[in-house]
Amino acid sequence: MIVDVHSHTWQYPAHFNDDFQQQARRARAGADVDLTVRYEEYIAGATQVDRTIVFGGKARLSGLWVDDQYVAEYVTAHPEKLIGFLSLDPTQDGWQQEMRDGHQKLGLRGIKLLSMYAGFQPDDERLDPLWSYATQHSLPVLLHTGTTFVAQAPLECTLPRHLDRVAIRFPEVKIIMAHLGHPYEPECVAVVRKHPNVYTDISALHYRPFQLYHSLMLVQEYGVWGKLLFGSDYPFTTVDASIDGLRKLNEQVEGTSLPRLQVDEIEALIQRDSLGILGLGG
Repeated sequence: MIVDVHSHTWQYPAHFNDDFQQQARRARAGADVDLTVRYEEYIAGATQVDRTIVFGGKARLSGLWVDDQYVAEYVTAHPEKLIGFLSLDPTQDGWQQEMRDGHQKLGLRGIKLLSMYAGFQPDDERLDPLWSYATQHSLPVLLHTGTTFVAQAPLECTLPRHLDRVAIRFPEVKIIMAHLGHPYEPECVAVVRKHPNVYTDISALHYRPFQLYHSLMLVQEYGVWGKLLFGSDYPFTTVDASIDGLRKLNEQVEGTSLPRLQVDEIEALIQRDSLGILGLGG
């Protein structure tokens, strides 16, 4: 079974302000990125995927807002493939009610946070109701960690080290740090090694292959392959391209004395039962 734990749905450009759209041109080093989401296009680029976790996003600071109702309708149209997560921006009034409604009324099964894009730290004690609710209802929480192209989004809010404090205080919550914390991979590896219920996904990394090789070598040397989950970050890239990129990483070091990534661990990552790990099976 192949599970994509990191996929988006939104209306582009309707769910984004003009500033976000302009800055998004930096997402792939100046290359044009079409952020339009169409389920048919996702599936066409996900020929090997069995199930997909999907979310929108809420970050008023950065100009992104996708109502959870939109995500729920997207999931309802494709229930055999999709599992929906609600999104929260705790800097905005009413977020606790949105959390309850997204879970209890819309049936969304996890939480997505854009800490940096919204301008908050996940270990802020004002978010304790979020982490308590996630604990009580066994909701996994996936957070963006790492870099961004949005100028006003503070990097301090995205550092993986902040999830260490969260995991110490709320050890039962299944936490997924997106993008291996790129470019703060050593911090990410340190946190996932330390906490049994903290994981990371490798979404949107294959198109920086030399950096990904180094990042996964760090994972290998620390012995934490099992804490990595597969994800794509569609529409920024696709499932098939992500799998292909992972399988080709060792080609970069052919003819050198550099160490190789373990091929069996790469395959295990691609095939990992992420739904079982996150308590979302069935």
